Amino acid sequence: MGTRFFNRDNIESNGTSPFRYDIDSEIGSGEYATYTVHIPVTPDNQPSPMAIQLERRASQRVEQQYTANSIFTGGHNCVTRAHVMDKVIETDSSHPQMAGAKGSVCAIQGCDAKIMSDERGEDLLPCECDFKICRDCHYDAVRTGDGICPGCKEPYKGEFDLAGVDDGGVLTLSSPVGVSKMERRLSLLKSSSSPRSKTGEFDHNGWLFETKGTYGYGNAIWPKEGAGGNGGNDNVGESSQLLSKQWRPLTRKLSIKAAILSPYRLLVLVRMVVLGLFLAWRIRNPNEDAMWLWGMSVVCEVWFAFSWLLDQLPKLCPINRYADLNVLKEKFETPNPRNPTGKSDLPGLDMFVSTADPEKEPPLVTANTILSILAADYPVEKLSCYVSDDGGALLTFEAMAEAASFANLWVPFCRKHDIEPRNPESYFNLKRDPYKNKVRPDFVKDRRRVKREYDEYKVRINGLPDSIRRRSDAYNAREEMKALKLQRQNKNEDEPLENVKVPKATWMADGTHWPGTWVVSGPEHSKGDHAGIIQVMLKPPSGEPLNGTSIDAIPIDLTEVDIRLPLLVYVSREKRLGYDHNKKAGAMNALVRASAIMSNGPFILNLDCDHYIYNSQALREGMCFMMDRGGDRLCYVQFPQRFEGIDPSDRYANHNTVFFDVNMRALDGIQGPMYVGTGCLFRRTALYGFDPPRSTEHHGCCSSSCCFGKRKKKPASVAHASEEEDSSSQGLRETDDELSLALLPRSFGNSSFLIDSIPVAEFQGRPLADHPSVKNGRQPGALTMAREPLDAATVAEAISVISCWYEDKTEWGRRVGWIYGSVTEDVVTGYRMHNRGWRSVYCVTKRDAFRGTAPINLTDRLHQVLRWATGSVEIFFSRNNALLSSHRMKLLQKIAYLNVGIYPFTSIFLIVYCFLPALSLFSGEFIVQSLNVAFLTYLLGITITLCLLAVLEIKWSGIELEEWWRNEQFWLIGGTSAHLAAVLQGLLKVIAGIEISFTLTSKSAGDDLEDEFADLYLIRWTSLMIPPITIMITNLIGVAVGVSRTIYSEIPQWSRLLGGVFFSFWVLVHLYPFAKGLMGRRGRTPTIVFVWSGLIAITISLLWVAINPPSGSSEIGGSFQFP
Repeated sequence: MGTRFFNRDNIESNGTSPFRYDIDSEIGSGEYATYTVHIPVTPDNQPSPMAIQLERRASQRVEQQYTANSIFTGGHNCVTRAHVMDKVIETDSSHPQMAGAKGSVCAIQGCDAKIMSDERGEDLLPCECDFKICRDCHYDAVRTGDGICPGCKEPYKGEFDLAGVDDGGVLTLSSPVGVSKMERRLSLLKSSSSPRSKTGEFDHNGWLFETKGTYGYGNAIWPKEGAGGNGGNDNVGESSQLLSKQWRPLTRKLSIKAAILSPYRLLVLVRMVVLGLFLAWRIRNPNEDAMWLWGMSVVCEVWFAFSWLLDQLPKLCPINRYADLNVLKEKFETPNPRNPTGKSDLPGLDMFVSTADPEKEPPLVTANTILSILAADYPVEKLSCYVSDDGGALLTFEAMAEAASFANLWVPFCRKHDIEPRNPESYFNLKRDPYKNKVRPDFVKDRRRVKREYDEYKVRINGLPDSIRRRSDAYNAREEMKALKLQRQNKNEDEPLENVKVPKATWMADGTHWPGTWVVSGPEHSKGDHAGIIQVMLKPPSGEPLNGTSIDAIPIDLTEVDIRLPLLVYVSREKRLGYDHNKKAGAMNALVRASAIMSNGPFILNLDCDHYIYNSQALREGMCFMMDRGGDRLCYVQFPQRFEGIDPSDRYANHNTVFFDVNMRALDGIQGPMYVGTGCLFRRTALYGFDPPRSTEHHGCCSSSCCFGKRKKKPASVAHASEEEDSSSQGLRETDDELSLALLPRSFGNSSFLIDSIPVAEFQGRPLADHPSVKNGRQPGALTMAREPLDAATVAEAISVISCWYEDKTEWGRRVGWIYGSVTEDVVTGYRMHNRGWRSVYCVTKRDAFRGTAPINLTDRLHQVLRWATGSVEIFFSRNNALLSSHRMKLLQKIAYLNVGIYPFTSIFLIVYCFLPALSLFSGEFIVQSLNVAFLTYLLGITITLCLLAVLEIKWSGIELEEWWRNEQFWLIGGTSAHLAAVLQGLLKVIAGIEISFTLTSKSAGDDLEDEFADLYLIRWTSLMIPPITIMITNLIGVAVGVSRTIYSEIPQWSRLLGGVFFSFWVLVHLYPFAKGLMGRRGRTPTIVFVWSGLIAITISLLWVAINPPSGSSEIGGSFQFP
């Protein structure tokens, strides 16, 4: 087996690169030799056009072979290596796209290449004697051997067509003739002049949206000069044809019924008035007997009114949306004059899946998420999946390889029988009838066989940790024996043997060291210190459908099913000691850059490892919004998060339906929902930090020329001018066009591949120019070309952009990509896009788009809320505070983002208010002088309007009353525990600079396999539980003390007791789920707990009466006597 080295500095502009080979020795020596052969061109040695073409094809085949069967590693100050792997996993791989797929070896002596194969991976034998020969040797036999078969020594009979065959099982894809490789892969900008703003500065958005050139890498064709695509006068020739055709929108906006929305808005106004009058009355009527109690209560009530206002105002404009998939199919996948074949004209889509720790995020869960993506209902050749393993674990790597192998059966099975959902674990655990609406007679047989294969697949993945350990122990023992043998050979007879120290390495299935994190950490092989890794698990598919065969190796009949699989890539970015890798945001940015080099899909959808595709057509629904008229101004489409495995009562409001179905729907009517970290379809150019097109045509937005032109002394940047805080950024004000373009690496890094791919991605993401009203569009049929295969130089470039040094002195993490500096990088990233004038859309599908898991354990839930709240505090004290937003963001959107940063501070006032009832009962006073009619009237009005608003919210959002009440309960639970801790941690970070670290939320369930919700009853102590427990105990004691005082008092103050007991009851009812969680499993709480609780409460009450007896009586009990 060999290792190929790439020197990034030597990669030439024409796409070729010098490379060196290192044949690994027995002990894995890293030494290599470089051979250079120069053959001078003489009159007798003139290469013919045929020879040049054959040489080019042979070079391409070598590139494809290395790319298909190599794991690429590299990073900062080290050589990029392409290590050829004999096998990726222990089991055999049969799919032609699978990395390390088995194949016959050439029978020519001295040649170990794979023999020729067709697009299905089946062996092709050119001679009747069935002599196995590779493509290179066959060419040699035909050209220099007079067409004699090396096996039978007879001439080849007939002509053997090599056009559709490729070496090593590589699928042959069509490519344009006469176009260089670099032109096929990257965009060549051919604009006559560089776009300029009004001030003469280089205009990034003009460069992005107005440049025209040749088609770029992927499957984009740039419009010719004078052709349509921009909605202007260029397409005058087609205007009559377009106008005569009835244009149908891809999406529709569905307004909420006026009978519900109008009363809802009116009630909001009424409640605002009632709150204002109530607060004015409270301030004018202080409690002279307990000013301290009155003062604290008034301050808390003013803050609660302000907080409610921030939360309520963005809810005034809720809307619903609908996507029409039939129109999408008609426009993009139906034959038309521009697309006679009816091939899919949809843009490319790159799927990101992130994982970091296989112990807390089980590999089986991640692998099933990958399977649901590979089986999604989207054009196979347009879909790519990238898995980010931030832990660099071999366990995750081999689990992904197992998933790729099982996809060979699972994905065609889903396509054949229209399976939903396409996560095998969820599908086989469905509690409904699996045979409903299934009409094919072989469904029962196929399902039974696939279920058996899935069970074996699960066993293999579950056994991977033990398999890796046993394999590594065996190889390490072998290395120790080799070292000991070598020591004995080199030592003198009188010298004693020393202990042999061999690093406890982790070994791959092909018997080589794993370049990532070892099970026993070693130098350059730990979680924070390892090389970058890229492995193409599944190669890019062909552009034409590939039906299966009925061979015995496949347990089901796939003769009528397309067996192609999307591109699947394993990525583990480089990590080194001393670098800040920025957690998930850094991993996402590494995937953005790597995917831009390898597939460059204009749209990106990211999922957490435990969130899988529940609706296979969800990707198409999201694309409807991006491809509709005006879709080029959308930065992302956010899908709601739905969860499985939550207890039926949803004790801790894990479904979070109030946020996802009320708040997010309402934001959709303003400028768009927030980005919530997963299930979001991004526009790649929006992630790159560009402003939306046609900025000047929309109220509240300014053009890129304005944002750069009004600040002559400030540097122009990719992002909006209000975000220009970093004085180190340099302006693009040079007059030379080439110099201006050369300065782009200051924002995106020094990869020319990445920079050249940006305008290509922008063009591919444009909507169809199928109507004169569609602006900034592209012509139909522009994305029907097949994608070029990956070569080794491309993957080597991808290795360089995921290195730890690449982001140095660039805008990545500050204005480009996911934004750094907060544990809630998702909210900040969405805020930056909205701040530039982009819009977003909330896509609620009839069938849930994605489903995931949520922590149902109380401790895990509190820590999850703590992380969210801490990120909000960080946002409040950062430049991402909505108070500093630009005028491009709408007012109500600003209020929504302001509420995100402020809501954790409500915990300070909430805790004080929860203690007020107990303090009132202890002191015998109340927040008001007396429970008069005015106070009770205001209180009743506030309560009634709140209930009516809740009813109307339930009406227009579709949630249930119980879900709304659970949200109210957990608002108080989280506010008195995690939110307070978040405020303290945020202040420590701002004032003292103490960084905050969080652990991943465990995705594994409890140990009790018989109970699905066993994790719900586990009690894990955390300091976050102290404030709620203290509040509960204090209020219980306060009620007992208040009742005792009133009973023993000569002049009972029943009104004050009633007020204190009512508010204590309000607090305890909200904390009931928390108290229930402390009791553990239902029915298992010992009776003695209740007995002792009652005795302690009674004892404390009697002690209070004894210590502080009622006035006018020196005896315990006062004047009270039993009858």
